[in-house]
Amino acid sequence: MKKLEELHPTVIAFKNFINKHPLLLREVRKSGRSWQEYYEQWALLGEDDSHWEKYKDEPLNEKVDKSTAKDSELVSQLLKYTSNLDINKVQGQVDQLSKGIATIQEMMEQFKGSQKKEQLPKDPFSWMRD
Repeated sequence: MKKLEELHPTVIAFKNFINKHPLLLREVRKSGRSWQEYYEQWALLGEDDSHWEKYKDEPLNEKVDKSTAKDSELVSQLLKYTSNLDINKVQGQVDQLSKGIATIQEMMEQFKGSQKKEQLPKDPFSWMRD
């Protein structure tokens, strides 16, 4: 692999550009397109073109702020929904669901039992008596 000093200055500038646009790196890996295409676009459009804005990553503090806002919104929605819940109704529905599952399990056991009975011959030595 070539050392950084041996590379052409435009290649070094393109590498620096990629480091400033981490979403571009993800895009190339995801799409499977070649770096050559992006290099040619970069050479034609320039580094400051609006085309590259979508590949800039958000600053870390903005991500944290958005994440915190989403979390607090989720918590407030959960509190709103749980304040309107009738615990007795929920418990009744859970009991009904539990009984339904138990019934299905019993039916499955009965079905398995009937299959085993059908598979085994009634008298394995009946051919000797004929």
